Amino acid sequence: MKPPLTLELVWEKDLVFGGRSGDASITLDSAGIAGPSPVQALAFALAGCMSMDLVYILQKARYALRGLGVALSAERAQDNPHRITAVDMRFMVTGEVPDEQVQRAIDLSRDKYCSVWHSLRQDIPLKTSFNITTTSS
Repeated sequence: MKPPLTLELVWEKDLVFGGRSGDASITLDSAGIAGPSPVQALAFALAGCMSMDLVYILQKARYALRGLGVALSAERAQDNPHRITAVDMRFMVTGEVPDEQVQRAIDLSRDKYCSVWHSLRQDIPLKTSFNITTTSS
């Protein structure tokens, strides 16, 4: 059983907060200067969660994965609370990995494993795509 997630967040100055959860720490800044804004942190969390799933799934299947990156673009509501209303993620895969296996890993992350995605509103459109580079540049 997973233990509950606990963290502490302390106001430092202006709209800047320092946070700690276990050995991990983060600075959140509403302006996105001293650290990511809360919405940027949410987007980083989603991109990170799905990317970690892809690496885990593809490595477990023993594909020759040499690199993975992701570019995320998120639409925001114009009115308060300016929530994320749509997400587009493009995964850049480097290695000898078949297209169908990358798509399978994305589908498994989205449908089963990514706890960040499953913690968000499910009416948010999530578009994913990928490209594979087999030789390093």
